[in-house]
Amino acid sequence: MYRDIFNETFRGDFTLQTFSGLHSSSIVLILGILLMYLLSVLGNLIIIVVVCSAPRLHTPMYFFLCNLSIQDILYVSNILPKLLVIQVTGETQISFLECLTQMFVFAACVDTEFSILAFMAFDRYVAICIPLRYSIIMNKRVYMTLALISWVASFLNSSLVVFLISHFSFCDSKCIRHFFCDIKALIKLSCSDVTLMNYVLWIEEYVIGFLPFSMILTSYAYIISTILKLKTSATRLKVFSSCSSHLTVVFLFFGTSLSLYMKPDSKDSIELDMSLSLLYVGVVPALNPLVYSLRNREVLKILRPRIIH
Repeated sequence: MYRDIFNETFRGDFTLQTFSGLHSSSIVLILGILLMYLLSVLGNLIIIVVVCSAPRLHTPMYFFLCNLSIQDILYVSNILPKLLVIQVTGETQISFLECLTQMFVFAACVDTEFSILAFMAFDRYVAICIPLRYSIIMNKRVYMTLALISWVASFLNSSLVVFLISHFSFCDSKCIRHFFCDIKALIKLSCSDVTLMNYVLWIEEYVIGFLPFSMILTSYAYIISTILKLKTSATRLKVFSSCSSHLTVVFLFFGTSLSLYMKPDSKDSIELDMSLSLLYVGVVPALNPLVYSLRNREVLKILRPRIIH
């Protein structure tokens, strides 16, 4: 019965809309997408290998960083290769099953990154504000459980979103006004009642997006307060440098994603939406490894001898 409903409701493929103003510079865009993808995958793979091979980096912060790198690889591999194929071949069609799969992985990865970044902020809070209890609070069982919660909760939430959308019927127009199967763009094509879906997304934007961001800001408020109480400027700089990389990534990711998903919808903002999406889909994952390697002394100490050899 479900198969009959599926076949009746979803006939044919969807088409994806690319950047309309960039046709004259498609070669530049293709090379840019390819560069972002290679930097993201290779950079995050290097971070994973370095952390796994260096015993001194077997700490909660770098364990979370490995999870972040795995998520980034899944994230970009889910969207950028398809975008690259579209730009090279001009073939913009995507099957409904492929669209659902892309949406599932995308939603799961975004949710995971929100929670992982929040747990990394909590780790920095414990390490700086209550260092004497750090080994007790952030023991191996705790930080592995937090990471597991991030992945499981994110995939369950993503499953719920995809399940709801899989029961939508769609109008004659099958053109998704985005370069990937974005949830909000797909909802706009539906002829079904999307009230429940919009309500779910509204809750998610605050629970999965705004609350982790508030948790991060609260953690750093305590961290900065503790740092300012330190006696010497050298000590304050040293302590702050231990969390500067994380703080940079937080503002890069949260700044682009929240500005996109929490801003009011507008008919004239499609190109802006796609540009912001490309920032956090391609640019942010490519910058993460650079931020954590170039701004992190522990990682640099391990990378330098290997680069020289």
